[in-house]
Amino acid sequence: MNTLTITFKGLFSQAIAANIFTDGGTLFMSLILICLLAALFFLVRGFMNVSKSSELSNKMLRLASDASLLGLTMGFLASIIGLISAFDSLQAMGNVDPSVFAGGLKISLLTATSGLFTFVVARIGIIILRLMLPSEEISE
Repeated sequence: MNTLTITFKGLFSQAIAANIFTDGGTLFMSLILICLLAALFFLVRGFMNVSKSSELSNKMLRLASDASLLGLTMGFLASIIGLISAFDSLQAMGNVDPSVFAGGLKISLLTATSGLFTFVVARIGIIILRLMLPSEEISE
């Protein structure tokens, strides 16, 4: 199974590889990815129907908006669930090294970041689609 791997160059030229999809939790990251793909699908369908049917484009605009908001909400829900489980683990362990705590926080914020990415990408498409639609046809 192929997964997304992003490599960042650190301050001291050390490569930091993060397997974002599995680190964030495959269940919620899959759901957020589905929301992103759905929002992109609705946007593309809306762009294809701008000149044919502005009513259908308006419907696709609303669906893309809903999909982006769902992705954002699921990202923050997964982040909160991750933080709760991390704090439960820390409480059970007692005295914990701060680096372990920081690593847990980083992982819990991956889903929130993915949800925000989904929201921003979809919102950019929504803004462009709204600019292409006649002003009297836009409703939300």
